[in-house]
Amino acid sequence: MHDRKPVESWLTDMDGVLVHEGQPVPGAPEFVKRLRASGKPFLVLTNNSIYTPRDLQARLARMGLDVPEQAIWSSALATAQFLADQRPGGTAYVIGEAGLTTALHAVGYVLSDFAPDYVVLGETRTYSFEAITKAIRLINDGARFICTNPDATGPSVEGALPAAGSVAAMISKATGVEPYFVGKPNPMMMRSALNTIDAHSESTAMIGDRMDTDILCGLEAGLETILVLTGISTRAEAERYPYRPSRIVNSVADLIDEI
Repeated sequence: MHDRKPVESWLTDMDGVLVHEGQPVPGAPEFVKRLRASGKPFLVLTNNSIYTPRDLQARLARMGLDVPEQAIWSSALATAQFLADQRPGGTAYVIGEAGLTTALHAVGYVLSDFAPDYVVLGETRTYSFEAITKAIRLINDGARFICTNPDATGPSVEGALPAAGSVAAMISKATGVEPYFVGKPNPMMMRSALNTIDAHSESTAMIGDRMDTDILCGLEAGLETILVLTGISTRAEAERYPYRPSRIVNSVADLIDEI
């Protein structure tokens, strides 16, 4: 690989990189502390659109990770920014939680089921058949279909849960309309994150635990990509992909001395 500029900004996934199954990854609190002390711009990214940055800040704080609210970037925030750029002051019918509705309100969107510009699908723990039916009818009537992220399942202590990608597939099957996914692996998620901290792709690294989202997204946005082995993808699985991360490390603990 060609020589890259020194890393001046950091993007990191949250689940599987900083936390895993409700516990901090060993070394993650020290990694975040070093990031904050360095003064280098950084963002913690998540495809989960359920929670607001304030909610996520509190969740991380309970695990000993001192991440400022403004250093958290979710697919809900990226989706809201995308819609505000595409159609300022628009309207949307939303299936999702406070993370998504709060982000849309913040950019001036009106939430409505009367001839909305968009149907926006996000994560929720209580997908309603009635709401899905309404979404299908609104899309059939001409609403544009947006989904925060393509993840088919999400984790829970009981096992896998259907996530936005699975519900989007059901809506697409009923309408014949495919959604536009804003979250990872869409490089737009990376670009919006870079713009948020005024960073440049040539001097930014993306840390992730999934080859098919974090690493692919970072690669397509032109970032240095670092796969950690504390989440989903293993070293052996990484070898099977047609693309490679810039490097593989055991965990973020191995990166502390680089900051």
